[in-house]
Amino acid sequence: MKKFTTSPTQETAFTVSQLNRQIQQLLEASLPWILVEGEISNLAKPSSGHWYFSLKDDRAQIRCAMFKGKNNAVRFQPKDGDMVRLRARVTFYGPRGDCQLSVESMESAGEGALQQAFERLKNTLQIEGLFDPKHKKPLPTKPERVAIITSPVGAAVRDMVTTFRRRFPLTELTVLPSLVQGQDAARNVLKQLRRADESGYFDAIILGRGGGSLEDLWSFNDETLARAIFAANTPIVSAVGHEVDFTIADFVADMRAATPTAAAELLSPDRTQLIRQIEQQKSQLTRRMSRILEQNQQQLDFLTRRIRHPKERIDQQQNQLDQLKRRLQQSMQRQIQDQQTRSDNLTHRLAKNSPARRIEQNKQTLQNMDTRLARALQSTLTSKQTAFGRLVEKLNLVSPLNTLSRGYAIASKDKQVIRSVADVSKDDKIAIRVEDGTITASVSSKRRNRKAL
Repeated sequence: MKKFTTSPTQETAFTVSQLNRQIQQLLEASLPWILVEGEISNLAKPSSGHWYFSLKDDRAQIRCAMFKGKNNAVRFQPKDGDMVRLRARVTFYGPRGDCQLSVESMESAGEGALQQAFERLKNTLQIEGLFDPKHKKPLPTKPERVAIITSPVGAAVRDMVTTFRRRFPLTELTVLPSLVQGQDAARNVLKQLRRADESGYFDAIILGRGGGSLEDLWSFNDETLARAIFAANTPIVSAVGHEVDFTIADFVADMRAATPTAAAELLSPDRTQLIRQIEQQKSQLTRRMSRILEQNQQQLDFLTRRIRHPKERIDQQQNQLDQLKRRLQQSMQRQIQDQQTRSDNLTHRLAKNSPARRIEQNKQTLQNMDTRLARALQSTLTSKQTAFGRLVEKLNLVSPLNTLSRGYAIASKDKQVIRSVADVSKDDKIAIRVEDGTITASVSSKRRNRKAL
């Protein structure tokens, strides 16, 4: 690849395509992924689903493209003039010499700081145990009085009231109006929550509002409000935003509903289903009462048939007594026979295992073991004697005394065997061991064999 730097004496001319390719490689290598903030302008959304716009500040602008697969994840609808934060890759289109940003993700410029604050508070409260399921209060199955803390106007309150009226109109609803967005919203919601909880009048409380951006829902991420929800004695359902929206209130509340309508469905039993259950229970009760009446009538008939003359009862009881007597006699006879059989078996076992018989058996066993021990000792002794004789024969073969008996002698000086003529000198006293004794001699001369030289 050609380089921009050239020597003063030899300059290289680039073609336009080479220059643009060099610029593209340098840009994309040095700026792979970046975060950039600015204002959207000239936003275009063609039928292809891609977004094309410019990102600018007060002194410059750059073209941007966000393709369909990426912009589907954006949580708001951007428009010209919105301040946004982009995660993007710098690209350079060589044929036209254009530089632009290929956008990976987009969020409102204010959402980054809000998201960080949200995560910090969430982690703090989670560590303190405010999200622990063991602190969650169960919801009433058929609440009689429900407080709804929300904006008095808008789709959220209408959806909840409509759902209660459709499913279970007997529930008494009290709408406690409050701001749900803006600077004073958290304080308004907190005031109404404490009012409803401290009254002790309501069986459940709903905190609700429609969907929106993180900034729109921020009043429900207030720490004071979260701790008030946790400390409340009344079961609380959080129904803030849509199914994909999560707030701190959702985590602390006793139950989180995906939407305000879902919250109303959680706290309102289905009227049609209740009527069906009542009809089923009515049918079951009718059938059960009929069975009880039939059983009582049968029992009455049975008792009526059992009414007899006293003499008949006495004769029946006398027969039962005779049968019990025969059964008792038979049982006693069987027990006597069983005890006799057991006694005979024990006597036989005792005779079989008498001490005298055991002593006789042990004597015989002892005699057999003595005989086997004597045989084993004799066999071992014979084997050892044979082995000892062999060892003596081997020892005699290598014994120096055996060598002396064949006419050889062993000379030593100062109790050291003389192995060479170098071991003695003239006039040294030496001892010569022969078969039947020792000879003391003096060295008069010595001579070394020629073969040893």
